[in-house]
Amino acid sequence: MNIFVTGATGKVGSRFVPRLLQRGHNVSVLVRDATKAGMLKQQGVNVIEGDLLQPESFSSALRGIDVVVHLAAQFRGVDESTARKSNIDASISLAEAALKVHVPRFVFASTNLVYGTGNTSGPSRENDPLQPAHPYPQTKKIAEEALRKLQREKGLGLRIVRLAFVYGEGDPHITEFLPMMSKWHPAKRLHMIHHADVSQALLLAATSPSIDGGIYNVADDSPITVAELFQLHHQSERLEAEAAQQPFNPWDMIVNTTRIRDELNYRPIYPSFYTARDAGAL
Repeated sequence: MNIFVTGATGKVGSRFVPRLLQRGHNVSVLVRDATKAGMLKQQGVNVIEGDLLQPESFSSALRGIDVVVHLAAQFRGVDESTARKSNIDASISLAEAALKVHVPRFVFASTNLVYGTGNTSGPSRENDPLQPAHPYPQTKKIAEEALRKLQREKGLGLRIVRLAFVYGEGDPHITEFLPMMSKWHPAKRLHMIHHADVSQALLLAATSPSIDGGIYNVADDSPITVAELFQLHHQSERLEAEAAQQPFNPWDMIVNTTRIRDELNYRPIYPSFYTARDAGAL
């Protein structure tokens, strides 16, 4: 397949693109600065320099593409205006550019944080109301809604994957978030997803026929507690004592993955953090 990827130099993209190449796909990536993608070019990737907010800078590169995988996003460290332009406006611009040249499939990477903390009845399902509490998932929610409108009204071949907390393969995501997690109740669980399984889910979404408009939660099989994560990182002493006295929603950050298992035959390569650790895949 001819696959066009945004965010190829980010945490997810830099681990996803090599897997596409290993499977024999032809990969094009969009980057703002081609000098930062020299390694990708050496691996045989078609590197396109352009700006997501300026479709004319890359629209010709979309001709002949079978699927767009849109990973690029601003997660934190930027102001609200920049986040909206990067996560909402850029997503719409890319989708509209893909529609103009009849790209049949468009995979959008979202987050399970779009559910917010309001669900108290069990793991969040794809049809549950979206009540994101923070700016990043709020922009993802708005982008999802805009893309779903393009799917309904213009036939965008949309597939949405809502990722749990991503980790593995040298990604510092967990250690970066331990300071924030130190304020959470130690019994609080969170669903996680290893980079190998992120790539698996993205590939399934990209290659599966007849799933336009599909939305899929992506997570492993065994949510892990905050206390376990701190213990496994030898930082239990950093857990704030008063956090254990705070109430918490036991279903916050827990999702139901029945749909992706049943419809796309997804099975985690690393069904838990422990299996990834034991395999040396952290």
